[in-house]
Amino acid sequence: MKVQIIAHTPDCEKLIASAAKLCYSETGVDGIMEGLTPEKTESFINMLSSLGHASPFEHAVFTFGIEGVSRAVLAQITRHRIASFSVQSQRYVNKEHFTYILPPAIEAVPEAKEEFLKAMEEDRAHYIKLAAILKEKHTVRLKEEGMDEKAAEKAAEKLAFEDARSVLPNACDTKIVMTMNVRSLYNFFNLRCCSRAQWEIRELATEMLRQVKVVAPTLFKKAGPPCISGPCPEGKMSCGKAAEMRELFGQM
Repeated sequence: MKVQIIAHTPDCEKLIASAAKLCYSETGVDGIMEGLTPEKTESFINMLSSLGHASPFEHAVFTFGIEGVSRAVLAQITRHRIASFSVQSQRYVNKEHFTYILPPAIEAVPEAKEEFLKAMEEDRAHYIKLAAILKEKHTVRLKEEGMDEKAAEKAAEKLAFEDARSVLPNACDTKIVMTMNVRSLYNFFNLRCCSRAQWEIRELATEMLRQVKVVAPTLFKKAGPPCISGPCPEGKMSCGKAAEMRELFGQM
């Protein structure tokens, strides 16, 4: 897995503090950025958090480049709808040489790992064969419709990928560019850093949180699973490891 912040709102903490300043003072837009020392910026952010006034946090965004994650993660991450996503297309990209994400629980059991690897290579073989069959069929049809051979082969290849991808596994790798505002990131970290989240997206969320804390430590000092700042909301489903979680995220 590779995760990196590729862009973010400059002076994001000061920007959010300025929005709060506008809400709670007579200051006009010309002066909302003035006098916002690091201490005052932190004070405004803490005040917003204590009041539950979340809308100012929507003014700052972070964009992440993500690769080496599975399509299973993609299915989960896109459920966070207040975000923007660009994803590597399996319609236009040949996945003959796809890599796959091996779950640790499967890797830990030799028999399970052997079965998993066999399934991945079988999927690859089926994908290659399907793509070849479909490409040939589409090429013939397109040439009969008047397209020259080179153009027909190029168009046929894309059409073949479109349907051959149906046999690719959930473990197939993908690449994502994702942008979220800070308020949405709070929600994302709250849900996905929890020990009950699926292992891969939990690993992704934890690394994302580690990186944003470097950029904006005040904004994200209380971000993470809900148990680090209050009681666990999972009830009977709780992992019972709140103390360990507080130590883990407190060290970031």
